[in-house]
Amino acid sequence: MQLALPYVWSDSHSDHQPQAEIWVGIRAAAAEVPQRAEAIRAALQKAGAREVPAERHPDECLLAVHDGALLDYLSSAWRGWRASGLTEDPGQDRVVPYLFPHPGLVGGLGVKPPTAASALAGHYAYDTMTLIGPGTWEAARAAADVALTAADLVSGGEPAAYACCRPPGHHATRSAFGGSCYLNNAAIAAARLRDPGAAGGPVAILDIDAHHGNGAQSIFYTDPGVLTGSVHADPGAGWFPHYLGFAAETGSDPGEGANRNLPLDPGSGDDPWLRAVESLCGWVGDEGASALVVALGVDAAAGDPESPLRVSSEGYHRAGRLLGELGLPTVVVQEGGYDLERIGALVTTTLAGLVTGGKAR
Repeated sequence: MQLALPYVWSDSHSDHQPQAEIWVGIRAAAAEVPQRAEAIRAALQKAGAREVPAERHPDECLLAVHDGALLDYLSSAWRGWRASGLTEDPGQDRVVPYLFPHPGLVGGLGVKPPTAASALAGHYAYDTMTLIGPGTWEAARAAADVALTAADLVSGGEPAAYACCRPPGHHATRSAFGGSCYLNNAAIAAARLRDPGAAGGPVAILDIDAHHGNGAQSIFYTDPGVLTGSVHADPGAGWFPHYLGFAAETGSDPGEGANRNLPLDPGSGDDPWLRAVESLCGWVGDEGASALVVALGVDAAAGDPESPLRVSSEGYHRAGRLLGELGLPTVVVQEGGYDLERIGALVTTTLAGLVTGGKAR
């Protein structure tokens, strides 16, 4: 298989070494590991895709979707943690939150960032799974540049480009991080693609990761200029992010109708999943979108350890084709996928479907 599509890469992804995730208080091995990106890259190289190095972009590109306070925290979190002595006493080698400003705690009072490094993490993180280590910020910043470079390729005339982002980003909101995500790479790419002065239609983000794309939903919930759609395992059946991702969440104020969620029952395979992808594609087409960002998680595949969905490799190829048949300038941003034996093949078959669908128009 020859893949006629550029992909953007940064070696800095490997600076992020989470080592672990803390789930229900238990320290377990991290699922979001550097081998994920390396396996994808190896498959892309085997398929003949063209590698493009990520280019550094100004912070303004990140500030288009994230609060400056979040960026300031992420860029300094490890230094503050180490300076506080927590790496020695109690010997915690990663930044782990332990206290969160829950509404039941703070009520209606304004919340200021706490001074203790041990408490500050909970001001910006919303879970205990998403740890910060010595190179996390450098990797997350580089992943944003990967997405931005892919957006620039598409703006410059490439029909589609793939951003091999690690760490992933679709769970990061404007002011908080979690779900193994620090910066919302897909949202950053969408902001880069939109042209507020142009007469064209909205940019669309379609998230086909196994888990709800809560970050883009949150960032653009009142914004009619970015459509956000997600197909994912039903949070009502016990799946992350639990509190969000329901069909009734459709946007608000000027953004009413610009968000669409299609939750699926655990165990869903190709047929219901592809119907949902096709429905989202039809919606984007009907809304006259001018560009597309695909948040590509391949963790909906059967056998992935982090998901209850059962999509086949052929299902991913067909989904790629449906997305390509939209005929829109397209940036594909890597999100989840944790089966190291299959992640590369799943990504390349999806991209091959996208290219085939684009040619079929």
